[in-house]
Amino acid sequence: MTESKGTTRDQSLRAVLQDLDARGELRRISAAVDPLYEMSAVLSLDDTGPAILLENPTGHDIPVVGNLLNSRGRMAAALGCAREELPDRLVAALRNPIPPVIVEDQTHKPITHGPDPDLTKFLPVPTWFEHETGPYITAGVFVAKHPETGRRNVSIARVRVDGGNRIMAGIAKNHHLNILAEAARNRGRKLPVAVAIGNHPAVLLASQLYIGLGEDEFDIAGALLGEPLRLARCATVDLEVPAEAEIVLEGELDAAELVDEPRVSEFHGFYVSYGPGTGGRIRHAAMREDAVFQAILPGYAAEHCMLGAVAIEAVLCDTLSRMIPAVRRVVVTAGGMGRLHAVIAMRRPRLGEGKRAAMMAMGQVNLLKLVIVVEDDIDPEDWRQVEWSLAARFRGDEDLVVVPGVKADRCDPLHKDLTITKIAMIATTRPGDGEPGSRSEFAAPPKAVVDAIRARFDED
Repeated sequence: MTESKGTTRDQSLRAVLQDLDARGELRRISAAVDPLYEMSAVLSLDDTGPAILLENPTGHDIPVVGNLLNSRGRMAAALGCAREELPDRLVAALRNPIPPVIVEDQTHKPITHGPDPDLTKFLPVPTWFEHETGPYITAGVFVAKHPETGRRNVSIARVRVDGGNRIMAGIAKNHHLNILAEAARNRGRKLPVAVAIGNHPAVLLASQLYIGLGEDEFDIAGALLGEPLRLARCATVDLEVPAEAEIVLEGELDAAELVDEPRVSEFHGFYVSYGPGTGGRIRHAAMREDAVFQAILPGYAAEHCMLGAVAIEAVLCDTLSRMIPAVRRVVVTAGGMGRLHAVIAMRRPRLGEGKRAAMMAMGQVNLLKLVIVVEDDIDPEDWRQVEWSLAARFRGDEDLVVVPGVKADRCDPLHKDLTITKIAMIATTRPGDGEPGSRSEFAAPPKAVVDAIRARFDED
């Protein structure tokens, strides 16, 4: 990471909001909306529609934006590429990272709170659902460093605001942030953290990618931007955060402090009880004078599911295509909650390659429990085509793989003792399929006639 006076692209959330506004994809709501349940209701009523800017949160003067990245098209536009280019853009970012640069100018965050700020007094943090136990920050990007190696980790974890400067972070045991917090605890220390709120979509997408512990997600964000991500040093902790973030909270997590979290929503839409979370304190806060608070509607909501889906797709496509060149695309479906179901498109796979790809995918991403493999003449995002492929090419006695008793992720709504049955369905062609005289030969007018008609109508 090097020093820099700056880069050329606007890397702020507000630049994305301005673009959405210009394209008619930002809905402004000027009426007062209460962070207690009303924000959740507004965002959930149109979670697949335009981004929503709540300009007048009750009791606060900081607007709230949600439903920002609820489609692949919206993500692609934020990265400056066409929708169909998004999968390749993500895979290319994994393969060709660009390290960040540090800038020194912090004058764009003139408002500070601390020491030990009362978060509820200046942040419009929503209380989302009826049976949750407090307000949650859901789009906060955690930045931390391994206490031994100094390598950075960037991720999103839900943060319950527990009054004053106290927080509770809900982190799975295998989450890299938890590994760092435990490493600090083993050394008798707390883990310094920064939470950046209001980030460019490249930062959010990079934070969700499944990369190895010690690999830097900010490198991936730079690749998505096409230039180094600009970072600024924090004021009270030895960490760097995106320089254009709207709000930055600085403090620590204490893995020795377990804080009760009875029920919380999850991506599948149900409540879950994971047990206690990790306690922490915010010691300092800084924000832009006209800051925007970014929120992601949790539960089974389009943006929440889509962020997880595209991350899993990219990592799987990168890994599988290296091992099996026939793999062309991976799509994690919205109906599968953006985590549990995937469709893999392959180009003329050899016998057995479809099953191999499916098993590799479920082995790499523990969440996956249903994988359908199709040929690349099928659009894996189009369920009508996928279902056609199942009807036309799937042989139940040969192409169904059922594996009971596989280790499951704790998030799965149907796991039993952390195990689940995983299923693969291989709906691809066999040698001879589609040849003249076969049962799978397509019925169509002569190709020469079709080509001539296409040329004629293209001219018109």
